[in-house]
Amino acid sequence: MQRVGLLFVCMGNICRSPTAEAVVRYHVERAGLADRVWLDSAGTHGYHIGAPPDERSQAHAARRGYDLSALRARRVEAADFQRFELILAMDHGNLRWLRDECPPAERHKLRRMMEFAPPPRREEVPDPYYGGPAGFELVLDCLESAAQGLVAHLSAQLVPACGNFRSQT
Repeated sequence: MQRVGLLFVCMGNICRSPTAEAVVRYHVERAGLADRVWLDSAGTHGYHIGAPPDERSQAHAARRGYDLSALRARRVEAADFQRFELILAMDHGNLRWLRDECPPAERHKLRRMMEFAPPPRREEVPDPYYGGPAGFELVLDCLESAAQGLVAHLSAQLVPACGNFRSQT
């Protein structure tokens, strides 16, 4: 059975994208799709390669039952554009970077994470790095909302066969 790969992308891969990976993993597992969907996260910049997620991201996520401790930051690689079926940016700036780097034939895979949240929705998952605790909670609120829509999208695309996955809606 073919598996669908999703890549979550923010700037440094220590706050939003690893949190997205953990939140979506939880919802994918609850939906019974863990054997058909694989997840990863990366950053558009290499500031934190090899580092664990920000301690504040880990603490806020843990309070909601998400474990980010095993994740490590990495930078988006050229091969990621072929490897993943969906590449989900946390904001417009990182989406622009991805479009600039992505081969034209793979650009249909690029989306914003918040496109999957129900309306009314934010355009972006805000960067909490320079803010206080409320920013990390807002990130989780956004990602939990979008994760439910994303998993519904995946469920619809994966039934009846994984080989029929379409990244466009």
